[in-house]
Amino acid sequence: MIATRYTAHCAGRGRMTAIGRRAGYGLVAVAPHLIPLGTHLYIPGYGLAIAGDTGGDIVGHRIDLGFDSTRDAMMFGRRDITVYRLK
Repeated sequence: MIATRYTAHCAGRGRMTAIGRRAGYGLVAVAPHLIPLGTHLYIPGYGLAIAGDTGGDIVGHRIDLGFDSTRDAMMFGRRDITVYRLK
């Protein structure tokens, strides 16, 4: 998948996610037809996450990783990653 990043402070983003939790580290935006909301994930280089949000730019095999700080989000950048669904 192609991974991008966001924080609760990014322009156009609300502070609450689609599942009603505060945006931040560990919550990721997904295309829910590929990864259902609430799915637990493992992302190498990021860690454990929950599919907890959607977004207009999240189409197909793309994922938006939540971060708590703009600095951490900028350091992550954009990259190709492998996403593992956990049971």
